[in-house]
Amino acid sequence: MYRWLILIVAAFILYKLFMGDRGRKKDKEAETKRRMAATGEMVKDPVCGTYVPADADIRARDGDKVYAFCSYECRDAFVKRLEATRTQQSVEHAKEGEHAGSDRI
Repeated sequence: MYRWLILIVAAFILYKLFMGDRGRKKDKEAETKRRMAATGEMVKDPVCGTYVPADADIRARDGDKVYAFCSYECRDAFVKRLEATRTQQSVEHAKEGEHAGSDRI
């Protein structure tokens, strides 16, 4: 009877140690990410919001600004959104030109 009780108590203690260690590790990783984001070593992915290293391998440039991404899917979504915005702006600019040309006549 006492063996089982000791075994259960030992298992409980090991469980608590293991879970506590995981919690501390998770907290430490979160603090490291916050610190790196505050110092500019990490930047936020503009699509999904994940923090990635500023010198990440997956990047896209828009003029002078360089964006870092967590995955190729996020980069592709950003590029498609950027192209759609540029297309819409060029269409609006062309319509403004048509309206300005009709006023001259």
